[in-house]
Parts: sequence; C-alpha cells; structure tokens
Amino acid sequence: MATGANGSSHWFEVLAEHMGTAYLRYAFTKGTAGEVDRLFEVFNLSAGDRVLDVGCGPGRHALELARRGVQVVGVDISERFVNIATAAASAQRLDGLVSFRIGDAREFLFENEFDFAISMCEGAFGLQCGPAATTKANLEGDRKILASMAHSLIEGGKVGVAAFSSYFQVLHLENESGARSEFDAMSATATERTEIRNPEGDVEEVTLWTTCFTPRELWLLAESVGLAPLSVQSAFSGTDYSAQEPDLESPEFFLVAQKLS
Repeated sequence: MATGANGSSHWFEVLAEHMGTAYLRYAFTKGTAGEVDRLFEVFNLSAGDRVLDVGCGPGRHALELARRGVQVVGVDISERFVNIATAAASAQRLDGLVSFRIGDAREFLFENEFDFAISMCEGAFGLQCGPAATTKANLEGDRKILASMAHSLIEGGKVGVAAFSSYFQVLHLENESGARSEFDAMSATATERTEIRNPEGDVEEVTLWTTCFTPRELWLLAESVGLAPLSVQSAFSGTDYSAQEPDLESPEFFLVAQKLS
C-alpha cells in the first residue's frame, strides 16, 4: 500500500492532516442533524443503544448521536480528525457517551459489541481505491470494511453504509465548477484533481479517489460478508437523506443490512 507524508498508511490521512477543522466548512457536512434523523428512523434508535461510527472523521455524526443519548465509539484512520473529535466531545461534555480512537476500518477492531454500525458520507467505505487499492477490480478494501463492521455487531445488529453512485458519476462527469472527473469503468473509480484548504485558508492541490457503486453491487457485497441486505435507497449528504427508491440522479446510495448470526 502506498504511504503518504509522515509514514501515513492511507492516502486520505494526508488530506485530513491539511484540512483539520476546515473539513467542517464544506457544504456536505451541513446536513448532520437530518442524516442522524434518518438513522433514528431506519434503525429505530433509542437512548442507550451502542453505535460504531466507522470513518467518523472529526466526529460530526457521533457527536450528534451522543447529544441524543446514544452511546458511540468513533473510529478514523486520521489522528488529526480523532483529536478534533475528542476535543469536541470534551468541550460539549459528551465524553461519557462518545469516545474516539485511531484505527484502520479494514481491520477487525471489535467483536460482537455494537447494536449498529455506520459509515456515513464516504468516511471510510468508498475510499479504498487509488493508492489504497489492492486489485484492479477494487472491491477488496471495501469488502474488508463491511466484514469488520459485521464482526463488530451483536446478532441482529444492523449496518448503514453510504456510497457514491456510479450512475450519477457517469452522468455528471463535469461538475458545476467546470472541473472534470475521470471514471475508470473497470474499477468504478472516480478520480478528481481539486483544491483543499486548511483552517488558515492555505490551499493545497490534491487528487481524490472514490469508488462508486450500483445498488446491486452494494447488495451483493453485503451478502459476501454474511450480512442480509434489507434495503438500498438514494441519498444526498448535506441535502436530502429521506427515504427514496434508487435513481440515477442522486449522488449516493444508502445500504442497510443485518447480521443474522
């Protein structure tokens, strides 16, 4: 696997280190409350439930869940993001309900401990391409994440995973700013050169690699790790997470699956 600056083990770590708290300025992070509302609906969440947030970033979903009485452990590969999330939990006096740790989502970190496991807004799932990919087919990294999430659940527990739509990516290769992505048909990888800023406004040009999926692929991938798929719906981080059937015009899909044994 390629390593980035400072011995990092995943290409996204370098981006997270640069962005820091500026990550929370991006528009896609502004729908946290609505996205957590949807999690409560899908999972019938209650105060005291135990949730694993995989690829938690600076903790926006984990912290919002904790504000509603849910017990959460957030895991992210970025030390910078974990430190930001931990500081926020302490400042908001939520550290009795939520904690954060550095970890690789592709590895088993927990065993039969959680009622639910989530990976929202491509925080981990879907970022295993580019330098992180191990095969041209580009499924093994994300399969490992789903397997790890399944391993963390109690019997009957459920996962909720957001993933970019292959349909949307192909239909909208040129975005509103005029920047054009490349899409590799074999690996379903979208590649884009873009700029990111740190909290001080300093700009860095980076490459983003994102794996995209069809609903059928998500369904089969869940089955491949022993999960029973329950639904795949369209979604749009930061804008609309209401239930709707899969379509061509939504940027994301949201998979819900259950661990039966």
